[in-house]
Amino acid sequence: MFPEMDLASMDPETLTLLGAACCVMLSMHFTVQLITQHLFYWKNPKEQKAIIIIVLMAPIYAIDSFVGLLDIEGSKAFFTFLDSVKECYEALVIAKFMALMYSYLNISLSKNIVPEGIKGREIHLSFPASLFMPRKLRLDHNTLRALKYWTWQFVVIRPVCSVLMILLELVGVYPSWLDWTFTIILNLSVSMALYALVLFYHAFAKELAPHKPLAKFMCIKGVVFFVFWQGVLLKVLTALGIINSKHFWLDVEHIQEAIQNALVIVEMVVFSVLQQYAYHVAPYSGADKAKFEKKNE
Repeated sequence: MFPEMDLASMDPETLTLLGAACCVMLSMHFTVQLITQHLFYWKNPKEQKAIIIIVLMAPIYAIDSFVGLLDIEGSKAFFTFLDSVKECYEALVIAKFMALMYSYLNISLSKNIVPEGIKGREIHLSFPASLFMPRKLRLDHNTLRALKYWTWQFVVIRPVCSVLMILLELVGVYPSWLDWTFTIILNLSVSMALYALVLFYHAFAKELAPHKPLAKFMCIKGVVFFVFWQGVLLKVLTALGIINSKHFWLDVEHIQEAIQNALVIVEMVVFSVLQQYAYHVAPYSGADKAKFEKKNE
């Protein structure tokens, strides 16, 4: 027999860790379930490898944040490292999502393959991109390569900034203005990558419709939005003194990190469930084809 747990007698720290552990296990359960389905119906390795990398984002974020909760009194460099793990993986996911969209359209830039049906199509740039480039661009091999570079620049900039941030933390030279400078640089970089995905979606919305790209994209954008902007919001609330250590045994910086990690862990459960719909296995199991044929009988 397992001993009964008296939740009422547990301290807040233990209750938080227990709830966080349950959420991490839920994120892992839903993600492993989805990955197992894709491995069972392994029909298109190129697409499904990208899908597996994308859906692993939720449990990786959850586990990473849980480690932060376990060592809640860790150093600033430690938390910077944990944040960097999440955000570097985020950069990889954005790049893999663009590769998945290219695969859906049978575009291969390495082999110089661009279907004739999409060549010459117009894409319209909005502010502020229109300040630096023509408002209208014609889709060709060079334009598609540029969109790919717009996503991959974040894959490069994110790790470089992470290494610099960790090194500066370790040597003790990391003033608040530099922290905000990195935040602005990374915000511009990730915004550019996400903007490239939005342009691509609008240009090929009709061709991509059967693959439900909007649901797939919103899963990624949702994770990026919540994790990044709530982190910025918590920094602002801390700077304004709204988040303080008055009622906690930790200093204000560690409280900020604890709140961020706890929120991320809960949010990853939601996104791991949403991914069940957005990245479901039906296109590879034959379920979509059977449904289509039944509908047209």
